[in-house]
Amino acid sequence: MEEMLDEKLKWYGESDFYPFHMPGHKRAVMDFPNPYQIDITEIEGFDNLHHSEGILQKAQMRAAKLYGSQKTYYLVNGSTCGILASVFAGTNRGDKILVARNSHKSVYHALYLHGLTGIYVYPAVTGQGIQGGIAPEDVEEKLREDLDIRAVVVTSPTYEGIVSDIASITEIVHKHGIPLIVDEAHGAHFGFSEKFPKSAVAFGADAVIQSLHKQLPSFTQTALLHLNSQFLEEKKVQQYLGIFETSSPSYILMAGMEKCIRFIEGEKANLFLNFYGNLEDFYQRAMKLHYIKVLGEKDFTNRECFAKDPSKLVISVKNANITGRELYRILLEKYHLQMEMEAGFYVLAMTSVMDKKEGFLRLLSALEEIDKTLTEEKNGISERIRQIYKPKEKKMELWEAMEKGTETVSFHEAPGRISGSMISVYPPGIPVLLPGELVTEDFIKNMRECKKLGLNVQGIADIFNERIDVIDI
Repeated sequence: MEEMLDEKLKWYGESDFYPFHMPGHKRAVMDFPNPYQIDITEIEGFDNLHHSEGILQKAQMRAAKLYGSQKTYYLVNGSTCGILASVFAGTNRGDKILVARNSHKSVYHALYLHGLTGIYVYPAVTGQGIQGGIAPEDVEEKLREDLDIRAVVVTSPTYEGIVSDIASITEIVHKHGIPLIVDEAHGAHFGFSEKFPKSAVAFGADAVIQSLHKQLPSFTQTALLHLNSQFLEEKKVQQYLGIFETSSPSYILMAGMEKCIRFIEGEKANLFLNFYGNLEDFYQRAMKLHYIKVLGEKDFTNRECFAKDPSKLVISVKNANITGRELYRILLEKYHLQMEMEAGFYVLAMTSVMDKKEGFLRLLSALEEIDKTLTEEKNGISERIRQIYKPKEKKMELWEAMEKGTETVSFHEAPGRISGSMISVYPPGIPVLLPGELVTEDFIKNMRECKKLGLNVQGIADIFNERIDVIDI
């Protein structure tokens, strides 16, 4: 029988699979109308998101007050449209922009669409083998080297919860008289408790983009764009939101966003106290594991990680005789625990304010049982994964490369050629090679390692048959 999406979703929602993945409502049943009854368009009395003057204007003002921003916009196309609008508003076509090299692909799409010259600042390489934070001194150095840079984009926190020193970075960027755009998609819960990092909004970043659905009870693809800027024109931001955001915004999604904001307003004190309490208990108990390690802030140096968001459970097996993929499959198939992500040597469990104590206990119990079956093994996977993200040589601008013709060649023929596609390991979707960058022997070797580890590599023409797109010369 043919599988139907609605029926499969219903089955999953009613199953005993525990969601250590987004969205942050964690399938909790909240008091919300039947979506078919409230699905409308811009009719009388319900305002217009792109020209809000009534109920939607007040809803966005409520969100701005909660987060302490000067202006907040509802986004129903996810953080992606907020990033695109902010980059376009902060630059003119052809400008130079300083970009954290661990940025989401939407940042690179903005570079392409706006014909921008990307100057890259690389995150710290962590001893744990995952992408770290952006050092303020590295931002300062890049801005001193090139006075033509017109904006800066940084991702903080990362998918794994690594937080950069946004306060210092903001001060440095503003000293140069340009805007700082922070992709804080994974930090919509920041700032509501001293147990969690502060939001970039509190440090005066010019544009801060947050996905409500990642760690708060809101529907998928709902996000916020906060403005606190003397360097970004509100009029230009609105202009580009009108381009990148749908002209038919869903009232179901917007109602869900407003419900989420009101819920956090009223419950944040106890909500975050209980959330952190569950996390703290989990981390403490997990310290007894022998071969599996749940990474905390103390597992990184200050340069690698200014702060660590405890809500992202990075469960490492780099010193055990098992891979991240194998751990992921065992947790899913044997214990019915659905992780957010699998990587070469770790899995990521995404938690939220809506997680239940029983969920944390189920995960802990499963890890304890699995840990007893493991032995120590220095498998070197983390080092191999780290090699994937090493700096690449840029031979032409991204926008220029994306407008060139391409041809598909074998891995054997690729070294020395220029990449014709954006290649990412997904999740988290951070590009490991951009259009216009040089394909090297090391890169091909790393792609073969990804293939062997079973990682989801996107942008490769055919990883199974080892073929890649390069610029046609």
